[in-house]
Parts: sequence; structure tokens; C-alpha cells
Amino acid sequence: MTAHGSAGDFTAAELDAIRRDFPILGRTGRGGGPIAYLDSSATSQKPEVVIAAELEFYQRHNAAVHRGTHLLGDEATAVYEDARARLASFVGAAPDEIVWTKNATEGINLVAYAIGNASAGRGGAGAERLRIGAGDRIVVTRAEHHANLVPWQELCARTGAELAWLDLTPDGRIDLDTLSVITPNTKVVAFTHVSNVTGAISPVGPIVAAARNVGALVLLDTCQSSAHLPIDVGRLGVDFAVFSSHKMLGPTGVGALWGRRELLEAMPPVLTGGSMIATVSMEGAEYMPPPERFEAGSQPIAQIAGWSVALDYLSELGMDRLAAHEDVITHAMLEGISSVPGVRVLGPSEAVERIGVVAFAVEGVHPHDVGQVLDAEDVAVRVGHHCAIPLHTFFGVRASARASAAPTTTLEEVDRLVDALSHVRSYFGGN
Repeated sequence: MTAHGSAGDFTAAELDAIRRDFPILGRTGRGGGPIAYLDSSATSQKPEVVIAAELEFYQRHNAAVHRGTHLLGDEATAVYEDARARLASFVGAAPDEIVWTKNATEGINLVAYAIGNASAGRGGAGAERLRIGAGDRIVVTRAEHHANLVPWQELCARTGAELAWLDLTPDGRIDLDTLSVITPNTKVVAFTHVSNVTGAISPVGPIVAAARNVGALVLLDTCQSSAHLPIDVGRLGVDFAVFSSHKMLGPTGVGALWGRRELLEAMPPVLTGGSMIATVSMEGAEYMPPPERFEAGSQPIAQIAGWSVALDYLSELGMDRLAAHEDVITHAMLEGISSVPGVRVLGPSEAVERIGVVAFAVEGVHPHDVGQVLDAEDVAVRVGHHCAIPLHTFFGVRASARASAAPTTTLEEVDRLVDALSHVRSYFGGN
């Protein structure tokens, strides 16, 4: 891959070179043509260097980490910890603030369960800041993926706290006029950086400021932003953030939680067992400091090795240039999809403070049927409720189809999407 260091969108030659890095883009679809993969919000495709890194770990370095003194164990541990430092650098954090998880969902649950454990009297110095109970409030938004909604519903059920939410404007953006739900009894505010349905970028600054005014902790879900926008957790001003490898050109099966060091130190463990213990007797145990305290058991080391290389790949592309490229694609998707009769875009109609995630409903046609018609023309999109039922309910639909962009997306693929979409209603007898 050629390095891309200057500002602006990718040139045609650069984009061709990037696409050659992704072996799966050579696949032929059911219609006999190349697949236009527009489903990166569900899972991103992987460049060859990421696939090779995972394979190389198994071929040359495979061993348990932080155990033993042999060569392979030392090499595996170096891969594991170097990747931690790489992710920390990518998001503006310190390495000892990065906790490996199996996915971003686990990261959110880790924080929620740790708060629940602290509320039951567990935890270190400073754990009182984590405690929550009857009369307290947790605030989310109506735009959340279920992974950043259901864990907080469960925490409320266990502790007696109440759940409240920021509502939305008619086009699906977070309505800052509803910030009043962040009341003095609010202990946690959890929200998505970018909606996985509307593509809208959340107004992080005002939400964080409102949370800070009442002393609430803030968790940010970056699953739909961290492969599309530059991320700096310090500048964002939040307390926790979760990341997902497979959304960031990396392997499946691994994610990460970032937390402020003082909060991680105060948090009691959630999963217990090997690798997170300082000392054990038959009467009890003492736990290691974070991040090891939250990394019980064997870890997905090969996947972590692949994710580290994916981060290098994204950095070489340049996150600013990637965002500029996606802005061009977003404009084209919105304009093209909106131009098809009988198709309604769910979310902002203008490419302002949004990324290349466009959900849409076709009048009179079920989203699954939309997806099958597009697949027959070798265009791959997501269909369903995208793990965001409350948001679809807000728009008055049960489900939708969704097209999403990646570093490899071309304007020609957008044209193919729009052309295929224009055939959907006539295929089912519509006009």
C-alpha cells in the first residue's frame, strides 16, 4: 500500500491501490459481477496485511502471554503489550488505560457490572464515585444500539436506579433541548459517538458538559466512529470509551475498553480467574491492578496482533484523509438514495455532521426483500433493525435497509446501489 499523507480525498490511483489490499473484493456475487460491499457498519473487510499478521502469530509466536520465560512466551507477550500501546496511541490514551475485551459490547457490560459490584460494597479507594442505587439516574439516548441500552436497563433493575434518555429531533439527531434529563441525581451518561442507523455524529461537547455539571460519569460508544473519524479520548472529555476491532479493519473476537486510570483502579473485577490474580489463598484473593484486573483467562492474542496491524493500516491511510474520502461518498449516497421514488432516508438528509451510514425504507417493500433484490445485483447492504429497535420505532418503521461506506468504497459502487435500488419497487409491482 502506498502511504497517503496529504490532505483531501484519495485519488483514483490511490483508491485502486487500497482496494487491491483487500482480497475479498475480488469475490463474484450471485449476479455474476463483483460485489459492491456496502455493509462495513456491520463488519469491515480486512486488508491482506491484517490476515497475514494473524496467521504469522500462529506460525511464529504462538504462546500464552505473561506466563513462562521461554522465547515464544516472551514474543507473544511483546505482541500483546505492543498492540495495547498501539491502540492507546491511536486513541490518545495511556497503555495502562486500555483493557482487552472480546468486543465493545463486553466493554460496556464490564463497566456496568463493575458499577453494580461497587454498588454492592466492592471496589478500591474511590469506589464511592461508582456506586449507584435507588433515587439515582442513568441517562442514555433513544439512538443507542442495544449494546449501549440493555446493559444500563439491567443495571437499573439490579440497583433500583432509574433510566432516562435524551430524545431526538425529527431527523434523528440528539435533541439538545432534552439535556434537562441529565439531572443532579444522574450518575452515568452513556451515548453513541455516531448512530449506526442515521450516521449522525453526536454533539459530544454539550452532552459531556451537562454530565460534568452534575458529576456524572460518561461512557462513549465509538463503534461507528473509530474507523471513520480521528479519535482522541482526552479531547472528547469522556471517562470511558469502547472500541471494536472488526469495525476497524481488524479481526473479529476482540475489542477494548478505555477508562481513566483512577476509575479503573477503583473498579472491582467482573470476571475472575487466572491472569488477574495477585495472590490467592483458600480464604480469599487479591487482584492485580488494571488493566490486568479485567483480563481474566486466555486472551485472543492472534486477533489482537491483527488489530494492531489494522491500526497501522488506518494510520497510514490517514484518518483525516479517510474522513474526507467518506464525506464524498456520503454526499453521493444521500443524493442518490434520496432521488429514488418511494425511498425514505432515515436520518439527516444532508451530509453535515454525519458519516457514510445511510438507512432507508422502501415504500411497500419489506427490507429483507430490498436486500435480496440488491444482492441479486451484487450490492451487499444490511437489512433488519440493526440492533436499534427504539430508534426504528421513533421513525415509525419496524426495520430498514442500510448502506455503509468504508475506505474502499467507490462512487461507482454508489451508482450501482442507486441503480439497483431504482428497480426494487417495480420488481414487486410498484411504480
